[in-house]
Formats: sequence, C-alpha cells, structure tokens
Amino acid sequence: MRSDPVPGPPLAERLRARGMRLTPQRQQVLAAVAALEHATPETIAGRLRDQAGPDGAAPDTSTVYRTLELLERLGLVWHTHLGKGAPVYHAAGQRHLHVACATCGAVTSVDPTLLDGAAERLAADLGFTVDVGHVALSGTCRDCRERAGTETP
Repeated sequence: MRSDPVPGPPLAERLRARGMRLTPQRQQVLAAVAALEHATPETIAGRLRDQAGPDGAAPDTSTVYRTLELLERLGLVWHTHLGKGAPVYHAAGQRHLHVACATCGAVTSVDPTLLDGAAERLAADLGFTVDVGHVALSGTCRDCRERAGTETP
C-alpha cells in the first residue's frame, strides 16, 4: 500500500504560514522520504549524500533529524518505530500499519482495518485508543518462513 498524496497546501505554503522559508534541505529531505517510503534519518542522509556526489553539499544527519521533526509537525511525514533503533519515516497520507520481518527486515504497509477488532476491544476494556500510524507488528514474513522450511506462522 502506497501513501496517497498529502492533502492540503504544499510544503512552501505550510512553511510560509508559520513564518519559515522553503530551503533546499527541506525540499531534499521531503523528496527522499517520499522516494524511500520507509527510511531512518541515517538512510535519508545517506541518500542525500549519494545524490550530492563527492563535490556536492548534502545536509548532515543532525539537519535531517531536525528537518524530519519540522516536516512531521507540518503534517507532511509520519514516523513509526519498527523495533530497536531509529524511527522510520514515511510520507503522510493514508494511515497504515507496518508489518516488519525480524529476519530479512522487509517492511510492508497494511490496511489499518486489520486491527479493528483489537482496537475496539482495547477501547471497550481499557478506554484505550490505538494510534494506527505508530503501530508496527514484528514477526517473520512468508518468504523467510519458506526459506527456513516452516510454513505456519
């Protein structure tokens, strides 16, 4: 499942509304998030370094982190935690769950209605509301199970 385009005004308009300006770094980070789909700040910084080449200027990792925080406040990107390590960012749009294979690292986006029953039970039993944008389920994907010779989850 790929995220739909982000509704609302584009980056430049959102920044101007807050008295900020559109910088090349902000544009580059947002473009990298969209291209990579699910990426850590380090992966995003690496992509920007690769794109800049040996003589080009790319934002350092701390700038990427700050930019991602700003883009999230603007509603243009979301993050989730796929286990240990840095959060993974993706373009905002349609909310989705993340299913991460602990063996190969593959991340799949899944329709959040998959958890409707569990979310309803948590609400009824505990008064707890699930934020599906931050839900990541860890396990083993079909391909890894098949390679290991185990067919059942």
